[in-house]
Amino acid sequence: SRPEEIDKGRADVAAAKARAKAARDTWHRLQRLVDRKLASPDEVETAHSMADAAQAEVKAAEASLRLLLIGPREEDIAAARAELAAREAALALAEQHLADAELHAPAPGIIRDRILEPGDMVTPQTPVLTLAFNDPVWVRAYLPEPLLGRVRPGMHADILTDSYPGQRYAGWVGYISPTAEFTPKNVETPELRTRLVYQLRVFACNPEQQLRLGMPATVEIDLTQSAPDGPVRNTCKE
Repeated sequence: SRPEEIDKGRADVAAAKARAKAARDTWHRLQRLVDRKLASPDEVETAHSMADAAQAEVKAAEASLRLLLIGPREEDIAAARAELAAREAALALAEQHLADAELHAPAPGIIRDRILEPGDMVTPQTPVLTLAFNDPVWVRAYLPEPLLGRVRPGMHADILTDSYPGQRYAGWVGYISPTAEFTPKNVETPELRTRLVYQLRVFACNPEQQLRLGMPATVEIDLTQSAPDGPVRNTCKE
């Protein structure tokens, strides 16, 4: 129990005792007066009843004070803790539902398509927006099978475009496909399309936003460089 509750309980006991003493004194005084015919027996009986009631109030106040001093029962404490845990779990669930109602992009980018409009009903698996990352960007390139053993993820690469002649963009090999494929139809000549190649993703930093989505680009990789140690990392943030 809180100290304030215990102090109030003690004050209630003191007040009840004071009322009981006053009622008892009134009863005794009327007993003396009834012998002198200055009070009626009914008044004495009423005073006696009030004295008994006041004494009962003292016992009730003392019992309440004892309960405050003992404190809550173990089962009451356990029930309160269980209710608190249930309310905390409900709060956490409500906060999670609120957080799930917000859309957060995994990285800065450009919204290419808005698939749904505000107010549309969706499920957790429903796409809402199409987001294109713009820093870093990546170039889809194709590596001939004979060169597969000479290129490793993390190797430095240069990206060149026709839009900015002479401008080289530093990049790195971020992904090499584990499976071979024929050169896509939009690449070079019919003879080259029959060759087996492996798709590469060459990432490049794009702080000036000069590299655009869908822009043709040329990738140059120095095959004499050594493969880097450790995992591939985004060097744009360094």
